[in-house]
Parts: sequence; structure tokens; C-alpha cells
Amino acid sequence: MIQHQYSIKSISPEDISTAELHAYMLGAVAPRPIAFASTVNAKGEVNLSPFSFFNVFSANPPIMIFSPARRVRNNTTKHTLENVLEVPECVINIVTEEIVHQASLASTEYDQGVDEFVKAGFKAVKSERVKPPRVLESKVSFECKVNDVIRLGEEGGAGNLVICEVVKLHLHDEILDENGKISTEKMKLVARMGGDWYCKAYGDALFTIPKPLVTKGVGFDHLPKEILHSEVLSGNDLAQLANVETLPKGVYSKDVHDHARAKQLLHNGKLTEAWNALIR
Repeated sequence: MIQHQYSIKSISPEDISTAELHAYMLGAVAPRPIAFASTVNAKGEVNLSPFSFFNVFSANPPIMIFSPARRVRNNTTKHTLENVLEVPECVINIVTEEIVHQASLASTEYDQGVDEFVKAGFKAVKSERVKPPRVLESKVSFECKVNDVIRLGEEGGAGNLVICEVVKLHLHDEILDENGKISTEKMKLVARMGGDWYCKAYGDALFTIPKPLVTKGVGFDHLPKEILHSEVLSGNDLAQLANVETLPKGVYSKDVHDHARAKQLLHNGKLTEAWNALIR
């Protein structure tokens, strides 16, 4: 395996500002899916805002969690948080490339009572089981009841986990394949990175990795030393080679040219041919 020399910077959270820690965390923990959450307050005023502290956590019950954190700069709370505490319902709309700039515009800190559907040019559609409307332009929307809000702190930057149970979902027909499943390519999802960066989750950005064998792959510790200590094959290459139930029989090559050929075959998803290239 190719050996690397690492220079590592170690930081204790208490030694840097919350803003600096926030930037490190968002730069490293990415890409993050975006919950485009619509909510209403007790007066019926609508709010729409994106949050990238978000994911799915359970299918039975169907639970999603997003976190409208307290603002780092002044420790104020967001209208979304205030709304779900008053009316414990929301719609989580999924952000795709076609609406990402509009979703970003909706993150503007407009005054309470200003409708971001109008400001960002979205059409509000009446939900079936909750009070907040859903975004028509979003390819997937989840109507949710809010089961709980868990405060993680009271200082700027502290998260508030909004635990949402899905009670209805809406999918545009255009994103479904012939089997009625969501097509990753058709969804054209986007995700948040650090700073102003986003990424596209489709096209050349996509790749597949075969799941580990149910019958258990041999693992690194059973790879032949001629392969394990290769100057050409990376850890990712070796992981693919180690995902076989039994090692091919033969004499294993140390030749860098054979290893380079195997590396290219692995890059093209040809595991059996890669092993053949490593055996003389």
C-alpha cells in the first residue's frame, strides 16, 4: 500500500472561537443534504428556510431531524424554531439544482411575518395533513408532525434538534424510474459544503461501490504481502481486492507495471480482471 507522510493540526474546541469551530465542522462534515423547511406560527404566518444540519434517522417510525441552530454572531433564534414551538408541524422540501438559488434567497433574514414563498418566487401548495404549505417546485416534500424539539445549549451556535415524523410524502412523477423508485440521476440533488460552496449529487459526481460480501471478504490481513505492500495500489484499491470470499490461487506479482494495470482495472470496476493481472 502507498505510504503517506501526514502533518496534522490538532485543535481543542475551547481554544478557538465558535465561529472558527463552526467553519471547521461545516468544511469537514460535508456534503450535507438540505431541509427546505416550511412552517407557520400561531398567527398562521408562513416561513420558509433551508437548513443543512439535516438527515433521515429512522424508517419505522419515519423520522427526519433538522437543526435550526442559534445564530453564532448574536445568539438569536430563527423564525423556523419559534414556529415549530408554537405549531409543531412542518414540511421538509428537498432542494435540487433547479431551485437551489431560490432556496438560498429564502435564507435571507426577513422580518417576522414576511412570506419567503413570495420573496423567493415559490408556489405554496396546501398540505393534506399539516398546516404549513409545501413547495410545489420541490421534487419531493415530506409533511411532518414535530414530535419533539431538543435544545443542545443556550449559547450562540447551539443546535435545536427538531424531530419530525413523516405523515405524508409527495413525489414528482418525473423523478421516478420504471419501477417507481426514485432515480438518483433524475433527482439532480445538491448539497451544502463549507462557506459558500455547494455540490451536485448527480452526473460525473456519482459512483457506485459494491457492498461488502454477506459471506465476508478476506480483508486486508489476508492479502498477500506482494499486494499489501504495493507501491502503486492505494488503500481504496486494496479494499476492493480484499472484498473477495477467497483469494485467487497463483504466484502474486510484485511488478509495478502489473500493479498499475490492476489499479486501472479496479478503477473501471473490473475486480476479477484486476486479480488476474496480479497473478503470474
